[in-house]
Amino acid sequence: MWKLLMPLLALVAFGGGATFPANKELLECASQILYMDQHSYQVPTDYNRNIPPGKNTTVYIGVNIIRVSGVDENKQEITLDVFLQVSWTEDRLNVPHRVPFIDLPWEFRQLIWTPDLYIWQLQTMKILSVLQEMASLRLYANRTVTVSIGATITIKCDMDFVLYPLDVQNCDIDFGSYKYTTEDVRFEWREVARWLGLGPVGNERSEFRLPKYVVTFVTAKSEHSAARMQIILSRELRSYLLESYLPSSLFVIISWGSFCVIPEIVPGRMVLLVTTLLSLVTMFDTVSTNSPDALELKCIEVWLISCTIFVFLALLEYFVVLFGIRYDKSWSRRRQDLRRAASAAQLGPPPLHINHLQRLSTPVTGTPQGGMFSPTLSVEDEGLKQQFEHQAIQRDSPILESIPPGGRATGFVTRMRGIIDNGVMFCGAQHGALDKYALMIFPMCFLLFNVIYWTTYLS
Repeated sequence: MWKLLMPLLALVAFGGGATFPANKELLECASQILYMDQHSYQVPTDYNRNIPPGKNTTVYIGVNIIRVSGVDENKQEITLDVFLQVSWTEDRLNVPHRVPFIDLPWEFRQLIWTPDLYIWQLQTMKILSVLQEMASLRLYANRTVTVSIGATITIKCDMDFVLYPLDVQNCDIDFGSYKYTTEDVRFEWREVARWLGLGPVGNERSEFRLPKYVVTFVTAKSEHSAARMQIILSRELRSYLLESYLPSSLFVIISWGSFCVIPEIVPGRMVLLVTTLLSLVTMFDTVSTNSPDALELKCIEVWLISCTIFVFLALLEYFVVLFGIRYDKSWSRRRQDLRRAASAAQLGPPPLHINHLQRLSTPVTGTPQGGMFSPTLSVEDEGLKQQFEHQAIQRDSPILESIPPGGRATGFVTRMRGIIDNGVMFCGAQHGALDKYALMIFPMCFLLFNVIYWTTYLS
């Protein structure tokens, strides 16, 4: 090695005080020569860097998660700051006696065999650096080679947001080989170093809390002899409960207060329902814009749509009440007209159920009034009078208007008309019968919806 160093020293001496442009490869070569000569280390002459150390070589992976920099839901990416440690046994390399380890230059990795580590879900990887890159290569006395790298990595994670914000995302990161088969090289997690941050040994930190997520790391072994790390993203529900679920539930409950308002106070009741409905529509639009995309309706969208439907049904119920009140007032005026017509008709003999023989034998008396003859019934006609009074118009009979000209109210259509008329008049009753029933039915339906919703999505 001194033979290689002498030309370099001669070149420097020959140059005197002159300056030459820096040659990076020459400086790296000189540093390696000096460093290796200090520890009397040299690579064996028969060493082949293209062949693994042996059959079924085990490569141990250690990952220390320093920080979870961010989670991008739109790009479905996770950014991590990690220290990655890769180690394997290299029996072809020797360490001088009584030397525990040797720190080799980072460029020295090109002279020895290194595993073709491939992270399947890796998007980008950037080695951290301050004064120099955070990367080291160390050879231990037990012939173990260790590569340590500090880097920022971006992982691609396939996410499904149908259950948003009740979703839990599972992302698998596989550390394996892209060139060697499982018989040549296999990857396993190292469980002896406490600083790894993962695995069953020690009190390592494996959970990180973000404003929206709780990120948990779990190690496992994949099916193809690759080391697998699972990233579990559990969403923080507190903010969503306070920002979306609680306000929308309060809007629905406030809409029930309209059932306690007198139907005749149209402005107050209408403003309450319309304002609540518009607030829910605005909230739905905001949540849909700020939430990640999904192939189907998201969980929170189903909730907001259901709350909007509840408020809309309350508004629709008020329309039915207003229509019933209007129909009831119109029928009251027609009913008064029918009463006056019935009272006038009672003054004359009924044309129905009259025996013509009896009519001929019964004398009719009367007095002329203004040139008109006004007949009066005799005692024999009391039966006819009682028969006509029995057929008098009833007070609450809306079917009278629908009686055909023939005088017979028969058939399915006629009965349905009567049922509809009675239902509309019930809705428009002044005592608010429909509002009373709605005040009981709406809360029960909303409670049933809550039970079905949370049971379905949480399970």
